[in-house]
Amino acid sequence: QVQLVESGGGLVQPGGSLNLSCTASGGSDLSLLIMGWYRQVPGRQREVVAQITINAYTNYAESVKGRFTISRDNAKKTIFLQMNNLKPEDTAVYYCHAGSIWGQGTQVTVSS
Repeated sequence: QVQLVESGGGLVQPGGSLNLSCTASGGSDLSLLIMGWYRQVPGRQREVVAQITINAYTNYAESVKGRFTISRDNAKKTIFLQMNNLKPEDTAVYYCHAGSIWGQGTQVTVSS
């Protein structure tokens, strides 16, 4: 079974940047054809932030277009989320997703 491990969350001021990473291990590479980042705020549904296919086609939530960039390194089974010009409303737990598997989540807090 695929396991996903995220890193890179933290506290940043509005306008700042963070880079999240998620590395997959184990299981079938078929689960990694589409990988993505989701986020969740307490009391709200988990929402998609960005997705990327193995051929690097990408999809973004409207709220992050132009600020966030998703990328991947297939050889390292890793995806990244470069987040620029962060806003307080980006504060959430960010989860990596591949196939039917979720990572443990990493907290991103945007606050002055």
